[in-house]
Amino acid sequence: MRRVFWLLMTLTGPVLGGQVDQPAALSALQRDDVVLLDVRTAQEYAEGALPGATRIETEDLASRIASVAPDKNAPVVVYCRSGRRSSAAQDLLRELGYRQVINAGGYEDLKDVVPSR
Repeated sequence: MRRVFWLLMTLTGPVLGGQVDQPAALSALQRDDVVLLDVRTAQEYAEGALPGATRIETEDLASRIASVAPDKNAPVVVYCRSGRRSSAAQDLLRELGYRQVINAGGYEDLKDVVPSR
């Protein structure tokens, strides 16, 4: 029974991680010190991205984030295609000490509501 519990937690953990908070993301994007991260693949990014976004795939996030967001107190808004990878990225960034990480969700939901920067 214990194995089943841990298996379920492993499979559902990333989904249950950071919740999408689009209003908070839109508010944070008004700040001058915000960092906007796109954690989608290069192909997804090439098909369209939010203005001012820096693309870092989730597997490269731990090694590259300090060069993009050196201030761990500045807001970091993360998005992907659907919200799943951005949730995992949010969890990782929090583990790395970033204090204001906001999961903006998916690109398709954001592209028409995010103002130009």
